[in-house]
Amino acid sequence: MKNILKLEELAEFVLGILIFSRLEFAWWYFPALLLLPDLGMLGYLINPKIGAWLYNFVHHKALGISILAFGFYQQNQSILLLGTILFSHAAFDRMMGYGLKYEDSFEHTHLGKIGKARRH
Repeated sequence: MKNILKLEELAEFVLGILIFSRLEFAWWYFPALLLLPDLGMLGYLINPKIGAWLYNFVHHKALGISILAFGFYQQNQSILLLGTILFSHAAFDRMMGYGLKYEDSFEHTHLGKIGKARRH
């Protein structure tokens, strides 16, 4: 089952690349901005509850899709870029096994334990 989920996320990541290829930005914008949503982890500097909430908000695919739809409606390339990066990043993270976070710790995700917690 885990491999099927990873294949699904790979397909969504490829979709993000295809959407990006239709935008008016140079190719290097995609890799340069792809990890930017991980700034959502900064909430963990405050506490795990705020960290999980902020991380999950930024990594929720519905946010990226909503921003994409708004950018399409507005015909605004910058908004489309933002939505594409958010959606693609969330798919990439999940493809790599990083899921949405529970409030108890960064390592506890909806896809299971990650990092050192996975080994215990």
